[in-house]
Amino acid sequence: MAQPYDRSFNFSAGPCTLPVEVLEEVRDDLLNYKGAGMGVMEMSHRDKAYIGIHAEAQASLRALMGIPDNYKILFVQGGATLQNTMVPMNLLGNGIADYVVTGAWGKKSHKMASLVGSVKKVYDGADNNFSEQPDLNSLSYSDGAAYIHVTSNETIHGTEFFEDPSALPAPVVCDMSSDILSRPVDVSKYALIYAGAQKNMGPAGLTVVIIRDDMLERTPENLHPMLDYRLTAENDSMLNTPPCWGIYVAGLVYKWLLKNGGLTWINGVNKAKAAAIYGAIDRSGGFYTGHAKADCRSIMNITFRLPSDEITELFVKESKAARFDGLKGHRDVGGCRASVYNAFPLEGCEALAEFMDEFARRNG
Repeated sequence: MAQPYDRSFNFSAGPCTLPVEVLEEVRDDLLNYKGAGMGVMEMSHRDKAYIGIHAEAQASLRALMGIPDNYKILFVQGGATLQNTMVPMNLLGNGIADYVVTGAWGKKSHKMASLVGSVKKVYDGADNNFSEQPDLNSLSYSDGAAYIHVTSNETIHGTEFFEDPSALPAPVVCDMSSDILSRPVDVSKYALIYAGAQKNMGPAGLTVVIIRDDMLERTPENLHPMLDYRLTAENDSMLNTPPCWGIYVAGLVYKWLLKNGGLTWINGVNKAKAAAIYGAIDRSGGFYTGHAKADCRSIMNITFRLPSDEITELFVKESKAARFDGLKGHRDVGGCRASVYNAFPLEGCEALAEFMDEFARRNG
């Protein structure tokens, strides 16, 4: 199946596929952005044209997610990995934070926070090989916890929370790096949301933090300025040169989503894409085996195994020849993984499902 501009179907876990029409607009503005005489990569972040890009991206994201007025949108650098340190540095104080560890990224978040202060695992899915998600309301939390940290989607293991947390006993911090903008979210249920842009928003290099105003009051005095949420908010994410290019592209992606129907629309598309591939897994008679339990299968990252390592290698080789790129699973889990972020086309999922059916028929 032909893609525009002879593009492969990119099933990589990140960076993500971007909407073709966004890429076309970026291409057209690359040398001279809207008559500014230069491209966005070249202009000063204090330039009037860039300040407009910055403000418009914030406004579009606020509209897209329905972000309440008492939340700030921060554009920062360092990826979600840096947020694993910034969150406890700003919010933990002398208290204790609870971590729900549902996969590799939750595990990493807990480990990095433990270097800052007191943290506790209130759930660890290692015993079930991170194949399921817990009921958050059934867990036992620390008295007076500073916050509860959750990872909404685990890219490596392919599990996802589909409901926003409700009535938990402490402010909820959520790493939404790999499913942000894939479905409607009630932002008011969270004290802080953070996400690297390179899964669903834009190029690598930009990280978005959505933080409730009262959380900014927790930032301790004399924290290094570049790690200080409060200073970042007060300076509109311009303590230093922000990731201007990433913000520009992300802003275009936000507009693309708004124009096409927003998060309800894209959630329907994403469910259809995931269903196509899970369908191929489920009708294979056990040739393909999904890693995640059925009730928490990620719609972003579809993980599965084949009967042997040899057959897996053949599958990856033949799929790549068929222009399905990036299907090899993470080294910690093995098998295969199809990542189908927002801009990935439904046609690519349907084509992969057909390939999987035929491969199973020939090799089963």
